Amino acid sequence: MAGLPINGELRIVGRSPLRAADSKALARWLRPPSGAHPWPPTVKGTTLDRFNRDASPVALTLVEPIVVEVSADAAWSGRSFRHALRFLRIRPELDPADVELPEHLSQ
Repeated sequence: MAGLPINGELRIVGRSPLRAADSKALARWLRPPSGAHPWPPTVKGTTLDRFNRDASPVALTLVEPIVVEVSADAAWSGRSFRHALRFLRIRPELDPADVELPEHLSQ
């Protein structure tokens, strides 16, 4: 799951299917949340994929938010990216609180 700070809260804006090697590399950085998590433990299926006809609840494995670099199509649909994101790399030197919403998405 990918999130961006929008109006002061970390909102789900997309997803990134991971290759096995990326999943393994990312796993070493994942930790349980240290406090209250900004996302609920379950979301509608349409939150993850707006074209999903099954709106049944989907369980999320909540982790401490971390910064990752992704490649994204510029298409924005409603409150999320229209297409899946592509994971590029983990950015452990960045703090999630310092991430700003790209200007072209804040309009």
